[in-house]
Amino acid sequence: MNRRKFVNNTTKAGLAFSVLGTFACKDNKKSDTASETDSKASAAGPFFKLSLAQWSINKMIRFEGVDPFTFAKKAHDWGFEGLEYVSQLYSQELEAANYSKEAMQQFIDKCNSEAAKYKLQNVLIMIDGQGDLAAADANERKLAAENHHKWVDAAAAMGCHSIRVNLNGVQEVEAWTKASVDGLTQLASYAKEKNINVIVENHGGLSSNAAMLANIMEQVDMPNCGTLPDFGNFCVKREDGSYYESKCLEEYDMYQGVEELMKHAKAVSAKAYDFDEQGNETKIDYGRMLKIVKDAGYTGYIGVEYEGNNLGEEEGIMATKNLLIEAGKKLV
Repeated sequence: MNRRKFVNNTTKAGLAFSVLGTFACKDNKKSDTASETDSKASAAGPFFKLSLAQWSINKMIRFEGVDPFTFAKKAHDWGFEGLEYVSQLYSQELEAANYSKEAMQQFIDKCNSEAAKYKLQNVLIMIDGQGDLAAADANERKLAAENHHKWVDAAAAMGCHSIRVNLNGVQEVEAWTKASVDGLTQLASYAKEKNINVIVENHGGLSSNAAMLANIMEQVDMPNCGTLPDFGNFCVKREDGSYYESKCLEEYDMYQGVEELMKHAKAVSAKAYDFDEQGNETKIDYGRMLKIVKDAGYTGYIGVEYEGNNLGEEEGIMATKNLLIEAGKKLV
């Protein structure tokens, strides 16, 4: 029997109502307080800012002829605050010009103009195809580091905080560790003068072994050298020995991996592949991942990187973004 029926039916309203009313008021106070707390948590939003990784629209650009310089407009229209560029999506034009100073400046100017037009922050540039920083040969590592200089300069001119690099090269643990430390130290030393971070993603091969990558960071021991933990790139061994393409044979624990890499993190990538009917990622527990990120004290940008095939790129981007927001609100 609820409170209203009890009051209407009782003939002994005096003491009974007084006692019941006392406890009812206390219960309502608790309920109101809980409701206010939930409301404040919801209004506060997530603990991070949202950026869009340009790789999320790579199919539009590579196969559908979408201009990569429309990136800022799309990110703005989809409700993002920051931009994470991918160098290889501009490589056709830049390679044709042999990465001349003029071509690089045109790239910088166009990106800056579009970002300013839509009031978005340039966050970082993901660099590919500029040589192996963990190559076994010292001269090859030196050339790879120097090839990245133009991208350090571009990031600085665009107001980014970092460039993301890969640690491809020799794949024997001891040799890879030594080569990686050398390659990163060379590049980070140059980037330091430009106030740019050099950050490494778990991106296939030995770099997807988080403990090994964290060890590299400890050995480099430079404040502008860090990691970009990606929720999904933890395959350490593939069928054909490649970094990205064939069937994965061995995978590092993703939650342990992100936790190990967060100590050195200067950016975070929220990978997504597919979603269930409730909007949850089918392979990655976003609530668990975001708790690891939050517990590490991270409050910067988290980049949405949709790589699935069952949804279109825009739909997948929005599904990932919405999941991040909802999971993040629960941790406020």
